[in-house]
Amino acid sequence: MSNDVAGFNVLAFRGKMKVLHMSWMAFFVTFVVWFNHAPLMSAIQGSLGLTKAEVSTLLTLNVALAIPARILIGMLTDKFGPRLVYSLLLLACSVPCFAFALADSFVQAAISRFLLGFIGAGFVVGIRMVGEWFPAHELGRAEGVYGGWGNFGSAAAAMSLPALALLFGGEDGWRYAVGVTGVLAILFGVLYYLGVSDTPKGSTYFKPKNLGAIEVTSKGDFFLLLAMKGPVFLALALLTWKLSPSGVELLSMTAANTIYGFLLLGYLYDAWQTWRVNRGVFEKPVPELHRYKFKQVAVLNVLYFATFGSELAVVSMLPLFFSDVFGLSMVQAGLLASSYAFMNLMSRPAGGLISDYVGRKLTLLVLIAGLAVGYFTFALVDSSWPLVLAVITAMACSFFVQAGEGAVFAMVPLIKRRLTGQIAGMTGAYGNIGAVCYLTIFSVVGYEAFFAIIGVSAVLGFVTLFFMEEPRGHMAEIREDGTVELIEVARAS
Repeated sequence: MSNDVAGFNVLAFRGKMKVLHMSWMAFFVTFVVWFNHAPLMSAIQGSLGLTKAEVSTLLTLNVALAIPARILIGMLTDKFGPRLVYSLLLLACSVPCFAFALADSFVQAAISRFLLGFIGAGFVVGIRMVGEWFPAHELGRAEGVYGGWGNFGSAAAAMSLPALALLFGGEDGWRYAVGVTGVLAILFGVLYYLGVSDTPKGSTYFKPKNLGAIEVTSKGDFFLLLAMKGPVFLALALLTWKLSPSGVELLSMTAANTIYGFLLLGYLYDAWQTWRVNRGVFEKPVPELHRYKFKQVAVLNVLYFATFGSELAVVSMLPLFFSDVFGLSMVQAGLLASSYAFMNLMSRPAGGLISDYVGRKLTLLVLIAGLAVGYFTFALVDSSWPLVLAVITAMACSFFVQAGEGAVFAMVPLIKRRLTGQIAGMTGAYGNIGAVCYLTIFSVVGYEAFFAIIGVSAVLGFVTLFFMEEPRGHMAEIREDGTVELIEVARAS
């Protein structure tokens, strides 16, 4: 056994491994809370007297705030450290969790569900924490374990909360089950703060110079950053459209137009903040030692759009697909569809592990190619296929999707240490943007076209990969005393 493997013992619970386990458990709790409504929706619908359109609206609102929240939480993580931010996020989000459990109308449920989208940003915090504790040659598997095991929280909620609601019993059983997840968030928020530190003893926690916007180091990167910010606001506009009279009619046209106006002003304000933080690159060049290439971030954004975006979308519609195409009951279809999400436990860590040994770029090329082939194959599945072959196709496709996610975040902490939270926030937001776009497409096309369109987007992601550069050597950060620290991003061959 090599020293690399010996240094990464998932059965250990001390030092860096304790931080990893505490972090994936924190992420696990955020996903339990974020998706605590999904397995209880039939009971919630009956209790609150919700229409089908209102149920659809709750599902949409649940993910809406996660898009800007991931970017904001990424900034706060870089500035104040992951220990404090993760703890406060868990504590704060228990409030809308309890509010949802106590809701007695659609409006109250909708507002609390919208605010709970903020807990979907928790993922970003742990990316920076794990990046601080693990060396570059172990980073892929560490981030993979963090993402894969934590992401399983949604599946754990689906498996446990209905039984918990039945245990409490009565019409309010779902409320107690949801409330338990809020208590869990409080408890783990305290445990996380007491159990971890931002960096290993003696290490420096590098912070960005400004909080208002992500820093770039060249003129071209400034304009690329502005371009990559556009889809964040466009996705929120798309969500607004779905809630407007053109969609489920939750918002009036006046309200929708007001939101569109605020989103436009928001983009202009964000662009001004980006200029304020980065105007120095137009005045004098950034020294070569301190530069990083924002195109690396842009490529990872596109890849996470195709990987995590498609996962969220497919998990949402796969039970319906199996039910419609193979004539299964919703219980049977749900169990088969869960195989897609269940793969997260091993697939994300596998993607990170392969990335550690084979290289970041080559791993992503292979996995994204496999993802494209998987979805194009999925587009061919119909009722003439043996059911077992359809399930195998789903699980194979799932492996490439989730291993790809692991490989993406094996790369994120190797771009610029002090900006890791913000880079993770933007890349994570693109995953949610992808889900919004794919689910909107699903609402207007059939299964075959839906899977084929995801396959096409994966091909586009594959093409962008040729613009990405394999991490080499070291990245430089400046300590508070002005000295330079070189941080290894790849071992010398």
